[in-house]
Amino acid sequence: MQPPVTDPALVGALRDDLAASDYDVDGVERFLGPLAAAALHREQSLPARRAVATAEGGRPPSDRDPLATLVGLFLLGTAVPRAALDRALPATGTAAAERLGLVTAQGTGADDEVRAVVDLRPYSSVDAVGDASWWLASDLGELATGGRLATDHVLGAGGASLTLAQVTVRNPTGRVLDLGTGCGIQALHAARHAQHVVATDISRRALAFAAFNAALNTPAGAELDLRHGSMLEPVAGERFDLVVSNPPFVITPHAGAAGRAVADALGDYEYRDGGRAGDDLVRDLILGVGGVLAPGGTAQLLGNWEHRRGEPWTERVGAWLDAAGLDGWIIQREVLDPAEYAETWIRDGGTTPDREPDAWAAAYGAWLDDFGSRDVEAVGFGLVTLRRPVSGAATLRRLEEHTGSVRQPLGAHIARSLADHDWLAARDDAALAAAHLVTAADITEERYLTPGAADPNIVILRQGDGLGRGVQASSPLAALVGACDGELSVGQIVGALASLFEVSAADLAAELLPAVRGLVRDGFLAE
Repeated sequence: MQPPVTDPALVGALRDDLAASDYDVDGVERFLGPLAAAALHREQSLPARRAVATAEGGRPPSDRDPLATLVGLFLLGTAVPRAALDRALPATGTAAAERLGLVTAQGTGADDEVRAVVDLRPYSSVDAVGDASWWLASDLGELATGGRLATDHVLGAGGASLTLAQVTVRNPTGRVLDLGTGCGIQALHAARHAQHVVATDISRRALAFAAFNAALNTPAGAELDLRHGSMLEPVAGERFDLVVSNPPFVITPHAGAAGRAVADALGDYEYRDGGRAGDDLVRDLILGVGGVLAPGGTAQLLGNWEHRRGEPWTERVGAWLDAAGLDGWIIQREVLDPAEYAETWIRDGGTTPDREPDAWAAAYGAWLDDFGSRDVEAVGFGLVTLRRPVSGAATLRRLEEHTGSVRQPLGAHIARSLADHDWLAARDDAALAAAHLVTAADITEERYLTPGAADPNIVILRQGDGLGRGVQASSPLAALVGACDGELSVGQIVGALASLFEVSAADLAAELLPAVRGLVRDGFLAE
């Protein structure tokens, strides 16, 4: 099936029709109701189908609820009468929707069936710029087709795409590269704060979807610079202020018998399989992306990395950072064992053990064999933030695990943390002691006491924003944070606390200043 066609006049009419029909995230959820909407998010369509049937209520096609028609057609994959779609899209009409490559009709009669050939759904997100509300076209998913995905499938905005959009730093900037753009979601987000956006993909089909989505959601066309090619090849020799990428990082068997077994059972999915062994694609991207970053430029990407027996992941991935020569901050958000990982990605393509037991078993066994050949004990997933130093050597090397909840959008928090790192790097302890700091508004304090005790055994400083960190604090550190209102310098507060706790001011400063650095870096304290 061909991707949609970008005809500016017809796309403009479609945009007007979708806006007038209340076909946005809030409108669809109001129409379906909380039960059906929640079920649809879990890929369960029956409650939504019932909601559509109730709304249609035996009405003739020319009088059906436009929203019910669009939900049934594009979200549930059901056939609708031609007259109903003409009513739902009055400026576009079924004929133009066919020319755009969105639907196929059996005939020209009012009752003739029309079916969607693409998934066209409302999208809503909040990034560091603010609210974003669009419509995204992509290939029909398993819910609509009832079978496995095609190997050239163009994915819509999944959970990983939403995560990347929310964690990306959104400072106004010059040139942005969306590497592996897919349906174009990251490029659309970037177009809101960048002067120029280049979007690349190895799939020409994906680039066609990205062009359509840009035309549909940006009346001015956004003028995305779409380029075909693999990884960094289409932009060799260029420089960007920001690179974002949800690359095809899935660790898939490619070599030997295991690779042949997966290829025979599933095929290679372009949107997720980069064709490299193990986690080499993520390693190579970390090592290579500095070559297209302008001085001070930032790259943010998602990735997987293997946990190999006898080698902590922080050492293995940290070696990639060291070789890249970039500032690096890597946050591991999830860890799966090899079996869980295999199940996740076999199921992701629409292969299930009940529907295709032989293909499932062959792929499952091949994945386990492939991981076993490298002594892989687990696979980590997380966020990678890299930055090319303006001058000199890298100063940031941070690898950590944070599997708890975070406060999205995280992009502004990451931007502040990078700026705070730079502020701290420029100050020795004497300069830090002279600083006047303020406790962030989202910080709370938790105290744990043994019954009957006068003083707490444990004090936790808790962050409400960002990564929601909790820091166990000594009584002097908790008192210092409580006193940071900008009036006194850190050194003056330390001196007062030394008198209160009857300890040496120098010794207390030696204890507290490193902790203060950590609290500034993580957003507990601000200049």
